[in-house]
Amino acid sequence: MAARRFRDRFRRRPWRGRDEDGRTAWTRGRVTAALSLLVALVLLFPSLVPGTPGNVGGLTENFLPWLGVLVVPLLASAALRRSASALTAGGAAAVVWVALFAPSLLPRDPGAHDLTVVQHNVSDENGDPAATARALVGAGPDLLALQELTEGALPLYEAAFRSRYPHHVVVGTVGLWSRHPLTEHAAADIRPAGVPGDWNRGLRAVVRVGPERAVAVYVAHLPSVRIRPAGGFDTRWRDESAGLLGERLAGDASSTVILAGDLNGTTRDRGLAPLTSQLRVPDEDFAFSWPTAFPVARIDQVMARGATVTDIRTLPATGSDHLPVLARIDLENLEDLEEADSEPVARRPYSIR
Repeated sequence: MAARRFRDRFRRRPWRGRDEDGRTAWTRGRVTAALSLLVALVLLFPSLVPGTPGNVGGLTENFLPWLGVLVVPLLASAALRRSASALTAGGAAAVVWVALFAPSLLPRDPGAHDLTVVQHNVSDENGDPAATARALVGAGPDLLALQELTEGALPLYEAAFRSRYPHHVVVGTVGLWSRHPLTEHAAADIRPAGVPGDWNRGLRAVVRVGPERAVAVYVAHLPSVRIRPAGGFDTRWRDESAGLLGERLAGDASSTVILAGDLNGTTRDRGLAPLTSQLRVPDEDFAFSWPTAFPVARIDQVMARGATVTDIRTLPATGSDHLPVLARIDLENLEDLEEADSEPVARRPYSIR
């Protein structure tokens, strides 16, 4: 009986003329049309979503591609209501999503590259570090940037990497292994105020790629974020740590800088502006790295200055709750860098929230 009433009501909504309530296809479905236009607007300008209450803007930026899921029921509702206005608005939202994200689904040629970097949070609860190490070596990168190294697992990683990556440095729970010599290294203090315990999750090393090329490489693990019933999307410690790292990057005189790390946020997240305002980020795509069981976002990042990340993709799962991320990097010509260094560089301002 209910299904018959629905069919009868559906038939009484013509595409032409007016229905029994006097509405046309262009005046029905105004709420659906408004919601579709809102989705399109947020996709185009996520920064317009306010940060308060609960940092909803930052949460939206981290899961922006998933707004496309809302377009399907909105289009279905528009079709069921035979609403031309809602179909038009829903179609506009679909076009915006396709324009922003569909290119990432197409096969691409990564082009020329000089370095390959694997970034991986190996997890301090990894049940088989040796297997994880073998999988990473099998990817054949030039640099390995790891986070959540534990005292018990570290000797296993060192043993597995020793022959292929003779140069390495470990600071606290982060480490860098390299095929190329490391000419210097030091801890990078990115510890937010109030973080308890022994907390060392940043380092800087200089990698000698060739006789005339040195690359400053940062490895970082920013604090975790939390979604709390009372406070919403809590990113305070992560944002403060990103600000401290941003200050170090701004003061680094190296012509070429690479940052690899678990940043606990996507490149669209406004909380990572201290980093993304200074470094080139790869195109946002569907190389989601977390969580392993059902990846929904790429929070493991590789960014660069004086170089370009030409391609980024995930590798098969290891024993971690993160997927490894492999990035190919094209180093700019030394001549171009020297010309750029001869001119003053205006860095974009950033702030710590």
